[in-house]
Amino acid sequence: MTDRYTIISADGHAGGDIQDYRPYLPSKWHDEFDAWAASYVNPFADLIAATAYRSWDSQRRLAETESDGVVAEVLFPNTVPPFFAESGLVALPPTADEYERRWAGLQAHNRWMADFLDAAPGRRAACVQVFVNDMDDALAEIRWAKDNMKILAGLLLPNIPPNSVVPPLWEDHYEPLWRLCDELDIAVHIHGGSGTPDYGEHLAARAMLLIELPWFSHRSVWHLIFSGVLERHRDLRVVLTEQGVAWLPRGLETLDWFYRRMTLPEAAEAKFFGAVAKGLSMTPTEYFHRNFWVGASFLRPSESPLRYDVGVDHLMWGADYPHSEGSYPYTTEALRVAFADVDPAEVRKMVETNAASFYGFDLDQLRPLGDKIGPTIEEVAQPLPPDRYPADSTCNAFDKAQVLRSW
Repeated sequence: MTDRYTIISADGHAGGDIQDYRPYLPSKWHDEFDAWAASYVNPFADLIAATAYRSWDSQRRLAETESDGVVAEVLFPNTVPPFFAESGLVALPPTADEYERRWAGLQAHNRWMADFLDAAPGRRAACVQVFVNDMDDALAEIRWAKDNMKILAGLLLPNIPPNSVVPPLWEDHYEPLWRLCDELDIAVHIHGGSGTPDYGEHLAARAMLLIELPWFSHRSVWHLIFSGVLERHRDLRVVLTEQGVAWLPRGLETLDWFYRRMTLPEAAEAKFFGAVAKGLSMTPTEYFHRNFWVGASFLRPSESPLRYDVGVDHLMWGADYPHSEGSYPYTTEALRVAFADVDPAEVRKMVETNAASFYGFDLDQLRPLGDKIGPTIEEVAQPLPPDRYPADSTCNAFDKAQVLRSW
């Protein structure tokens, strides 16, 4: 092993500028796209700022991430695909009237992303996006991604908000999706921010969204466990990305409590709510340790000690570039606050080998660059006191009030 870490970020965001998507649309959509693009007003400040290029300019992105010691990235969406009102990551499922045009827009994003991977061979992986309104379309797109994305990170699960136009995740509607991902060994990703309902435009709505947003992302954990998906598909891999770590120990303890109450013959919960739990062969915690991995973006100092509760072999650190809450341009400092007192062998797993193994990055190809630009073991082992946190960073890793959140 070298004295530097080859940093693989398990959480980055990318996407085309609006006009970048036009060549990836079938020609029948071009006129409608031109009209939509001309009238669309982007509501996202980071996508109209001077640094918006970070989502789509391959060479400038490589230069910036390399300057920050990051060698490879797993990419999630960040921009607005054709005919969407907002980013594909947080957009609500399409209605029947919207489906055809938004499906064309989502496919355009997937094809743009495939070319973005090709622009940096071996250094980028990405998730394929689908809608689940039409399962045949979704399955065909997953097969296309398997054949055309050089490093397919997996499927970005279209997490379902309450009262949606599509069924909730526990319905049989999704069984063909689980079956195909299991068959092709395609990991299912649940990214923070997904699955939230429409909060409306009230001033208080933004506060409610911020407070409740994590919970809506977390719901998929118990949906997949208690509906028996992981009992039927024991090799299915699930990744929770940019959802924090602090909620997991207490959250799993709570799920185990519900499971126990559902399966105790003398418990009231078993009589009224326990039919599904009787078909499970393990506790929720046991399913979690077998089937789940965590994309632990900008791991906080308060979360690092919880690595044994989650599993050191199942944690993958993420920089969240180019988001303002991400670690750029202070990735080494963020690693110091998280890992200064951690065994370097464990650090290497969480920042390098876990992600390489999980996603199929070739470390023999990446290490020569990591040996040039990666932070040294000695650097990361140096504690960074709070009074020396970067003053101009808004990364959550440098939040001086390290609170363990319950969800």
